[in-house]
Amino acid sequence: MSSGNQPPAGGVESGSEAGAASDPWAAPGRGEAGGADGLVDEDEVAEGELVDHVTTEIIDGTAPEVDPVAIALSERDEYLDALRRLQADFENYKKRVANQQADQAARAARSLVESLLPVLDTLDLAADHLGDAESPDAKALVAASGLLRGVLAKEGLERIEPTGEVFDPNTHEAVGHLPAEEAATPAGASEDMAAPTTGAEGGDLSSPGAEPATGGTAAAGELVVAQVMRPGYRWRGSVLRPAMVMVRG
Repeated sequence: MSSGNQPPAGGVESGSEAGAASDPWAAPGRGEAGGADGLVDEDEVAEGELVDHVTTEIIDGTAPEVDPVAIALSERDEYLDALRRLQADFENYKKRVANQQADQAARAARSLVESLLPVLDTLDLAADHLGDAESPDAKALVAASGLLRGVLAKEGLERIEPTGEVFDPNTHEAVGHLPAEEAATPAGASEDMAAPTTGAEGGDLSSPGAEPATGGTAAAGELVVAQVMRPGYRWRGSVLRPAMVMVRG
């Protein structure tokens, strides 16, 4: 009886071996050194050791850290460069605005002085036709005219009266021409000469025969200012209005 109930010898082992042999998904050599699973375990171990090493350095304070002073210096240099660029742009802007304002002021002053030229011409005509130069009205007129001219002269207005000078088309406007045979007339007496009846009104006298000059003794063949019909003016070195003249030569 007892022998009949006992399992056959080696039955369990045979069953496990049969199960292992019948399992197609069982990985061969599992758990053995040198297998595929052994290589994966070595990588995991190496990664874990690296993490532990870095963590230890951070905790111990031995890990390399960025110097806060170096960071602050770098940021300071960046801010200084930006500030310098901004300051340079602002300085250029101020210079540009100042130049624009100066140009506008110069144009406004020139326009104002140019509008006052007819007033000066009227004062000249009034002074030339004074009946009694010693009368109170004549003295007041001369004083007012001199005051106005003095103020404008201080600001840069210059009167052009080129009697006896060589004709310069840049500052003179010729409206008439006197015959050349009258060239022996003294230059000082030409201011009181009346407009000649025989002179023909000339056109553009800035032809090749008339060379610009600044004054002085006229050479042979040069045109000379014989009479000033209307004075001209310069404003701060530039011609505001050319003088209207009669020429001879």
